[in-house]
Amino acid sequence: AAQYIRFELETLMSRPEQEHILTDMIHAAAYRDNTLGLPKICPAENINKIDRSILLQYLKIHYVPSRMVVAGVGIDHNQLVDSVQKYFVDKPPVWGVDDGTSVKKIDHSISQYTGGIIQEDCKIPLHMGPSGLPELAHVVIGLEGCSHQDPDFIPMCVLSVMMGGGGSFSAGGPGKGMYTRLYTNVLNRYHWMFNATAYNQTYSDSGLFYIHASAPPNHVRDIIDVITKEMSAMAGEVGNTELRRAKTQLQSMILMNLEARPVVFEDIARQVLAVGHRKLPSTFIQEIENVTKADIERIATRLLKSQPSVA
Repeated sequence: AAQYIRFELETLMSRPEQEHILTDMIHAAAYRDNTLGLPKICPAENINKIDRSILLQYLKIHYVPSRMVVAGVGIDHNQLVDSVQKYFVDKPPVWGVDDGTSVKKIDHSISQYTGGIIQEDCKIPLHMGPSGLPELAHVVIGLEGCSHQDPDFIPMCVLSVMMGGGGSFSAGGPGKGMYTRLYTNVLNRYHWMFNATAYNQTYSDSGLFYIHASAPPNHVRDIIDVITKEMSAMAGEVGNTELRRAKTQLQSMILMNLEARPVVFEDIARQVLAVGHRKLPSTFIQEIENVTKADIERIATRLLKSQPSVA
């Protein structure tokens, strides 16, 4: 298992796409040395420190009934209950055996947004050929967002879709977001910009709104200028057409994703874990429909008041 993790880390570091690493870095910058800022990707120096007892201790703390939801879609309720009884109740887990060791309590610390800068030099090998990517510098600029229980959660999602973005090359088509702000104001105007995408990450007690952009290394300063300009413009006038387009796109994304059963039962489980119950898709559709231009301008102003995070 340790060898596999080492291989995964080497593969991750050698990929031209750096989204996973950058996601870890922007969270580390935004939540300096606490909670959401702790590394999600295992540091190489920690691999040899993890043994069987540490793994069992982790499972004993976190894999308990009060922290689990078993969801099923398209299955008989009694059959699901019988299966849970057979595989989760009648057979005690390996980590459930009392070995006399004390069990640590779960850390329920509240996330503390700090803002800040994290920089890393990464030598990414060039991949030549038809699918090869040029040498790129990546910049992520983030602001403090909101939790998924915040009243501004839905407007924040609409703003994220309105900003949109993606790669400099896209086949286009309905629902691809080719008229979002980062496409029309950035990717279509600056030939050197390879990627510009907005993200909205939400958690139980905090959130992070950020834009990831990439371009050749000689355009790093230009990236920062362009992205900060677009972030500042979020609090400006919102057009009726772009708001309508963003709301419709978000609504269609939700409904299209929920056409697949695996997504449906994952949605059920996630919502029950997060808030204890499930909201129907129609509820979200209506909440999205209720978002106004004033809501977008208000939450954009709220974002811009926070200390920026940069990776």
